[in-house]
Amino acid sequence: MGESVATYGKHMSLSSAVVFGGVKINPQMMKLRRGVDILVATPGRLMDLYSQNAVRFSNLEILVLDEADRMLDMGFIHDITKIIALLPRRRQNLMFSATFSDAIRKLAKGLVKNPIEISVTPRNAAAPTVSQWACPVDKKQKAPLLTKLIKEGSWSQALVFTKTKHGANKLTKHLEAQGIVATAIHGNKSQGARTKALAGFKAGEIRILVATDIAARGLDIEQLPYVVNFDLPNVSEDYVHRIGRTGRAGATGEAISLVSADEVDLLSDIERLTQKLIPRKEIEGFEPEQTVKETTLNRPVRANKPRKPLASQTNASDNSRHNNNSSNAKRRSAYGQGPTPGNKLKRGGQNQSQSAGGNKDRTNSDNRRSEGAGGDRPSRPASKGTSPYAGARKPGSNSPGRNRPSGGNSNRGSGRGHAN
Repeated sequence: MGESVATYGKHMSLSSAVVFGGVKINPQMMKLRRGVDILVATPGRLMDLYSQNAVRFSNLEILVLDEADRMLDMGFIHDITKIIALLPRRRQNLMFSATFSDAIRKLAKGLVKNPIEISVTPRNAAAPTVSQWACPVDKKQKAPLLTKLIKEGSWSQALVFTKTKHGANKLTKHLEAQGIVATAIHGNKSQGARTKALAGFKAGEIRILVATDIAARGLDIEQLPYVVNFDLPNVSEDYVHRIGRTGRAGATGEAISLVSADEVDLLSDIERLTQKLIPRKEIEGFEPEQTVKETTLNRPVRANKPRKPLASQTNASDNSRHNNNSSNAKRRSAYGQGPTPGNKLKRGGQNQSQSAGGNKDRTNSDNRRSEGAGGDRPSRPASKGTSPYAGARKPGSNSPGRNRPSGGNSNRGSGRGHAN
């Protein structure tokens, strides 16, 4: 936008400046001290400059919102509302956008007074100079197919759109591995990195530019021959903005959409928005295994979603508790809670074990050393199912008193033995 203002106003005595976030604010403040006639700014940085008294709106005459639908839709509405509240009441408001949904149209009319709408082209229509076609392909084959199109078509330059930042980085690495010079721009990239990438792409140093929707808004690349929708956008209006990067200023361009079976609903929404069926063409060797449904302008088409199993099928599965025939399955009692009682003996405490038949607790008297017989003979080993502490006695003690376990809280019995 700043370049366009400088180009069209070079023979006029108008000064201009461009301010945006992601770079140092001090040089921008120094430039604004001299005053400008036209200021091109992003909402966030404009509010930062106003809060530091670097800009005043008292003499403002015209407010222009470019890409107005995105300004009012993607989180900028709060900044825009704050800015409008600071402007003079007497001013002219201009809003420009390639698309306007009904919700955004209603919101925009609430911000201006007695608005007049001028439509240069039919609503939500793509430029007639852009040739559009869709290529059905499986999702996992999209990257190899794009590589084939670039190499066999000898593409000089192309702008490729992905849904996510991670997808843009992943596709860029794939193209570079195939010997294709590519770079990605998205919200996680610094302003300096994005500016450098765009400069390299415009200069022809970069062959493929992979971008997300927000990062590519407002891109004006002269004589761009190809635009590729690697992923179809969730918002149908974004499709019009994407393919509008080519076929500009009377030039011709080509827009290619790689469509997988799970994106047929997005394709249907785009066609119903533009009121035009996009022709399809399959590439040999990349025919999809999952068929992409045919679409129509009369009613939307939805992708087949995997059906959840019925409750009866879930209960009948082999892993259910009622039909688990595994050899490792737990044996449950007749009451349905826990293992069958009596199959595992408890250990570790005095007089805590039980017999398998649920009889009374066994005493440990048989396992204790008989008093007065043979001095300090070692006690008989504990029988199975009895406490491991049975018969244990403090070494060196000949006390005829009660034997106590050697472990645990042995200090409790200290001093109770009688000296011989």
